[in-house]
Amino acid sequence: MKLVLASASPRRKELLKQIGVQFSVRPVDICEDVIAGETPLAYVSRLAEEKARACSIKGDEVVLGSDTTVVLDGRIIGKPMCKARSIEILKALSGKTHQVLTAVALIGKEQTNVVVVETDVTFRDISLQECESYWLTGEPIDKAGSYGIQGLGAVFVDKIEGSYSSVVGLPLSQTAELLKVAGVDIWQLDNI
Repeated sequence: MKLVLASASPRRKELLKQIGVQFSVRPVDICEDVIAGETPLAYVSRLAEEKARACSIKGDEVVLGSDTTVVLDGRIIGKPMCKARSIEILKALSGKTHQVLTAVALIGKEQTNVVVVETDVTFRDISLQECESYWLTGEPIDKAGSYGIQGLGAVFVDKIEGSYSSVVGLPLSQTAELLKVAGVDIWQLDNI
């Protein structure tokens, strides 16, 4: 089976390369608005599946779609579009534990499998000056929750309980299991 990643995310590409998977990339663009009354679990699952379905399947391909969202007190925290929103998000996460939900959808001609992984992330207290300085790095702009755990935002993280790779954007253990079921090999020697 041939794997197609329905994402332009450099983090997801790197994570798939990390486990030696051969894949092609076909980014898709879907509406990521929350539907009224939608739970964070339903939201992240729906987006992962919609991303995979938006990518046409050819021959023996399977398509992987994924979405990651940050949840604080049951509310979905999206990506900041400006400095003020980034600071607002980071101050809300400061000194608290939030959840990161990552859904992975793998769709083939005769199968659809979706898994969601939840990880608890606890931030230390963050000062306003740190929030402002972090915004200036440019890292928060395209990140759910306004931070990247794999980058400069790691300094805010006091602890995590769950899957680190899921917080980055793709839970590798669960993704490898989905790929195995679909007949996609990991640890392909020419990719390691």
